[in-house]
Amino acid sequence: MSGVNKVILVGHIGKDPEFKLLDGGIPVLTFPLATSEIFTKNGSKVEHTEWHNIVMWRSLAETAVRLLKKNTLIYIEGKLRTRSFIGKDDIKRYTTEIVVEQFNLVGRASDLKEVENNVSLTQ
Repeated sequence: MSGVNKVILVGHIGKDPEFKLLDGGIPVLTFPLATSEIFTKNGSKVEHTEWHNIVMWRSLAETAVRLLKKNTLIYIEGKLRTRSFIGKDDIKRYTTEIVVEQFNLVGRASDLKEVENNVSLTQ
């Protein structure tokens, strides 16, 4: 039996997504996503925020760049990927990212209407 690598997150985009074209013209979109949980500790409510590195490729990236901006609430499904790179200090480092397979905007109808208006202006 093979394993399962499935991630489902709902959170807010931490900064405006960064769109790049890699060698060969391959589109990629990256951004941080914040997920938060609130729990009670010693009678006080405590909020813990976890930050995730999000990556979207090709046509998904091209669509998402027109829809997403800082603070957008988004539902994503994807998979975990860990990759290595050499840092500026010549030390090998590792990072874990969520590679998105699909996403949906989440929020109030007024928020989504604003996004629809922005998209229609840029098409």
